[in-house]
Amino acid sequence: MTHNDEIRKEVLETVNGLTDDQLNEPEEKGRWSIMQTLHHLYLMERSVAIIISNRLKSKITAPAERKPIDRTVDRSMKVNAPVFVVPTKKHLTLEKMKNKLEESRIELNKVAASANQEELKRKSYPHPVFGPMPLEQWIPFVGYHEERHLEQIKEIKDRVLART
Repeated sequence: MTHNDEIRKEVLETVNGLTDDQLNEPEEKGRWSIMQTLHHLYLMERSVAIIISNRLKSKITAPAERKPIDRTVDRSMKVNAPVFVVPTKKHLTLEKMKNKLEESRIELNKVAASANQEELKRKSYPHPVFGPMPLEQWIPFVGYHEERHLEQIKEIKDRVLART
């Protein structure tokens, strides 16, 4: 099982048993609910799949040095989400979100499986913190990104359960 799949499994296990109301309960002003965090994970994974696919179709080759993506899990540095991965404020169901997360994982895996490995090394896309990052690193980055938010989800869950 890949790191991405292990973390996804843990994310879903962490939220199982919570009601849709608990998942959508606002944390505090300016902070996301658990459901918004899950929606952000979906938007990020979908965006990564699209970015990789589009870059691979492009004739532009822009090599980049490998980045320390394992540092993504360090939450001591706050990072504002790019606008295209900011979650909705709408009330969502866990069932619907699980379906969305499954769709985005299938898409990312499809892109990764069909990609030319040399092209993944030769092409890059800028990351908001790391700068230009090889496409091959964007795939495992998804897992590190989810691991970072897994800790956030656990903290929110503890606070939500303490209030009930």
